[in-house]
Amino acid sequence: MIETPIYVVTDAEFDGPLPGRHSMLSFASIAISPDGKTHGEFEAVLGQLDGAASDPGTMAFWNAHPEAYAAVTECPEMPDAVMKRFTGWVRSLPGDAIFAAHPLALDGPWLDYYLTRFTQDRLFEGPWRPNRLFRSAPLCLMSFAAGRLGRHIWQCDVGQYPSEWLGSHAHSHRAIDDARGYGQLLVTLMNTSN
Repeated sequence: MIETPIYVVTDAEFDGPLPGRHSMLSFASIAISPDGKTHGEFEAVLGQLDGAASDPGTMAFWNAHPEAYAAVTECPEMPDAVMKRFTGWVRSLPGDAIFAAHPLALDGPWLDYYLTRFTQDRLFEGPWRPNRLFRSAPLCLMSFAAGRLGRHIWQCDVGQYPSEWLGSHAHSHRAIDDARGYGQLLVTLMNTSN
């Protein structure tokens, strides 16, 4: 029996473009249902992976945003402990969890890499696997916005949405702020027709 879907809207921050060669600095998720009800939040700062190094181009971005960088690196935890805590949190949600990110192509590979490396779960896996962490394929909110609004994909960027679509959450590059905004965007899109 299919339960009410709970969207695990996630934002990740990292120190380079390649999972494993670089590290995820932090990520946060908001569990939200299509009616806008929040079912919990998850936020963590992660320590650097063994053998990983920061990418100079990505660090130039962080150097231009020192307050955001301080927030995404403060009091890091061991990645394995974070990912085990995250999977426990997802499994405790009161419905079928569906992962969502804006865009999925950016945040999804990071979560999949860390889940695969530190847990028995995956983000991208087939429907034949029993007891999956997420019920179905992940949702790309950027693609969903393009289809729902009848816009080109490049017109679906956080800076091009009205602030009220993001619940007036500032896009600060602190993962929990951005996840909250994208969660509200999901609800807005689900209640919008083009």
